[in-house]
Amino acid sequence: SFAYFTIKDRLPQILTRVIDTLHRHKNEFFEEHGEKGVEAEKRAISFLSKLRNELQTDKPVTPLEDELPDAALWNQYLDYQRNLPSGNGEPSWFQSPWLYVECYMYRRIHAALAQNPPIDNFDVFKEGKAQNFFESQEAIIALCTYLQELLKNIKDLDEKQLQEELFKLLQVSLWGNKCDLSFSAGENSSQKSSPLQSLENMVPYILVNDMEKVWSLLVNAKKNRTERSNVRVDIILDNAGFELVSDLVLADFLLSSKLADEVYFHGKSIPWYVSDTTKHDFNWTIKQLGSANHMWMSRCGINWEGNLKKGVWVFRDHMFWTLPHDFSSMSEVAPDLYAELQKSNLLLFKGDLNYRKLTGDRKWEYSVPFHQALNKFHPAPLCSLRTLKSDTQVGLKPGQGEQIQASEPEWMVSGKYGVVQFDAGL
Repeated sequence: SFAYFTIKDRLPQILTRVIDTLHRHKNEFFEEHGEKGVEAEKRAISFLSKLRNELQTDKPVTPLEDELPDAALWNQYLDYQRNLPSGNGEPSWFQSPWLYVECYMYRRIHAALAQNPPIDNFDVFKEGKAQNFFESQEAIIALCTYLQELLKNIKDLDEKQLQEELFKLLQVSLWGNKCDLSFSAGENSSQKSSPLQSLENMVPYILVNDMEKVWSLLVNAKKNRTERSNVRVDIILDNAGFELVSDLVLADFLLSSKLADEVYFHGKSIPWYVSDTTKHDFNWTIKQLGSANHMWMSRCGINWEGNLKKGVWVFRDHMFWTLPHDFSSMSEVAPDLYAELQKSNLLLFKGDLNYRKLTGDRKWEYSVPFHQALNKFHPAPLCSLRTLKSDTQVGLKPGQGEQIQASEPEWMVSGKYGVVQFDAGL
């Protein structure tokens, strides 16, 4: 299975890159923290080398031994895996659900640093995320320019034109999800060309296209808005770099077109899946744009900084997003987060990992309804914007998946296909 190749090849590669990154920063740790920094780097590397060996030799998954706030939840989850009637008793790297061991690896990477001050705040993935941002400059300039030109006349657009612009920016945000460093094991995956030019050609590759439903939900919410009720959209973020910029552009459009009054962004509280967005990445990206020597890039950055100051944009992170649980257990494991999401008019879930967690990462029949696969996860109407990079897909028309499978065996993992998949909730 694709899961097997991920655990066998891709995850060890990612660990090797993390170890290499720490090696390369040895001098920097020494300059900043003296011998203590170098000692901490050695301890972290030895911890990670041991982890890589455990993974490659299919050792049992061990309980976390750190004191971090989520450790107890992780260890409870390990017990739950041990006691599954369908399981083998002792979960190991190759004898466990893929989603679980993959999340577990990233949590152990975090522990390797968190347990080794003074380098405990070092983000081993930061360089890759920054590189993706800088190498996608042309595409970012094209997108910021497009947005700023659009905003000049946004007040004159009629409903049909607004709808067209929303659909365009939803697609840019959808295909922005191709730039995923955990998928390429850290290999270059930047967006080189303007994403706007190829949208027309990409439409046939959107296997489920519920953009109309998203539009009518937002338009109705806008019409039924009262003095006291704001229209709120939440974006559950995926990757930093170009994809994050595409999400910020979409969010700016939602506010400027008055389709939304406030946008909440949800990121990761620790470095995760190589390129996922943390609070640091979010703020860094907006600062980079604000200080860019390109007029429209800096205009975007400055405006977005302003949105955060005014409170019409809010960034939140929550430990639940970096637990191994799928979202159907959110109301139980993180009732505070579930209650927060219930305040939203629309939840936009970005990317493949969020899709796997929405659907429980199961081997569903392709035609199983999305609503069913969500397994009672319905805090608010939600939409998944995802390019396919793992072999879970639901909500297709009967025969649709089988037909593509016949001519393209790799269709579910190539990142070539996408979905804009909506569920109205209850």
